[in-house]
Amino acid sequence: MERDIDMKEVSDGRLYGLRDMVKADCGGCQGCSDCCESMGSTIILDPYDVWRLTTGLKVSFDTLLLDKLELNVQEGIILPNMKTEGESERCGFLNEEGRCSIHSLRPGLCRIFPLGRYYENGSFQYFLQVHECKKEPKLKVKVQKWIDTPDIRRNEKFIIDWHYFLKDLAKTSQGLSPELIKTLHSYILKVFYLTPYQDGSDFYDQFYMRLNDAKKLFL
Repeated sequence: MERDIDMKEVSDGRLYGLRDMVKADCGGCQGCSDCCESMGSTIILDPYDVWRLTTGLKVSFDTLLLDKLELNVQEGIILPNMKTEGESERCGFLNEEGRCSIHSLRPGLCRIFPLGRYYENGSFQYFLQVHECKKEPKLKVKVQKWIDTPDIRRNEKFIIDWHYFLKDLAKTSQGLSPELIKTLHSYILKVFYLTPYQDGSDFYDQFYMRLNDAKKLFL
């Protein structure tokens, strides 16, 4: 999800790549879970996030929608996001001790926090959200180590391709009838989220087969 923000107000004024050092390490949080509350519907999940959750937890996407995830319109497209609980809008995956029960499977937006992504010119860089994480002091850490995602270069390419595909799709949908928009939304959910990815096969290969088919249909 893109936000209309003034980078001077929310960041330290720098953009970061994978090899850069950034002051983001909060020492394992040490009991703090503020970033897992008051989330609203902001933790939007891409297909890789859902693939990681469904395969790691050995549950279906439909099952997760029963109580852990929900669907909302995000910039013109219906997408899944983490569901929150109670007045504090607490993440449903927090345990009683306030720790993440799916830490190794956590979504990309949780994984990079307190970093964010700044999209520009068909790509993106990371920026440090200086007001979002209250835990101090923070230590410097290499961005790639902090994100802790396998095959990080392929993952970044996937993030870029998915992001700009959704932007193009949102533009295309503006001229469609309500019936066709509903068909488009159903297709995206079914193809990229509901239809399981084959075990033992590369996620990215399967994703790009689906993406290419979707582009032929809608773009």
